[in-house]
Amino acid sequence: MAVKIRLARRGRKKQAIYDVVVADARAPRDGRFIEKLGSYNPNSNPAFISIDEERAFKWVMDGAQPTDTARAILSYRGVMYKKHLQVGVNKGAITQEDADKKFEAWMNEKEAKVQGKVDSLAKAKDAENKTKLEAEAKVNAARAEEIAKKRLAIDEAEAAAKAEAEAEAAPAEEAATPAEEAPAVEAAAPVEEAPAAEATPEAPVEEKKEEAPAAEAPAAEEAKKEDKAAE
Repeated sequence: MAVKIRLARRGRKKQAIYDVVVADARAPRDGRFIEKLGSYNPNSNPAFISIDEERAFKWVMDGAQPTDTARAILSYRGVMYKKHLQVGVNKGAITQEDADKKFEAWMNEKEAKVQGKVDSLAKAKDAENKTKLEAEAKVNAARAEEIAKKRLAIDEAEAAAKAEAEAEAAPAEEAATPAEEAPAVEAAAPVEEAPAAEATPEAPVEEKKEEAPAAEAPAAEEAKKEDKAAE
């Protein structure tokens, strides 16, 4: 039975993560597997890899054939380099002690590189965030200054409108004050004087009516005397 070390997909759409599994070569990609060795998440930077190196090394030494992606993952974790050293030990090219020292030195160097990459990415991200914050601060400052100018213009316009309204209202109040007082004085005078003016001419009229018969009496008597003389 041919055995392969390969990836089995899982996770959400466009957010796939993979299991590193040992499976029969005839089994489907996401089908049954013999053993799970770890997981691989390519969505992070650097990519997250978790592998059981001892079990992976055992399967590789037993003849399991990794796929290209699985081989790259195992190389990243040092499994393939350890196999290379172990083959040299089995052939007698180097001792086991030398192989272990070489592998340990390689792992230390690899971890230093990985840590250096993580630190550089963190610094780059911090610098990017700082640049974004400075740009946002400038934009906010410009926006605040523009808002302050608009508010100042609005306040000045309101103050000018208020002053203009007060200036227009002042002459109107001054003109309204004498117009209200004048009718009161004019109305008071004719109310008191009208009865006195009408009472004065009534006395002579009554006297004339009473004196008229006295003046007419002698004229009538003279007319009667003239009639008798004519007879």
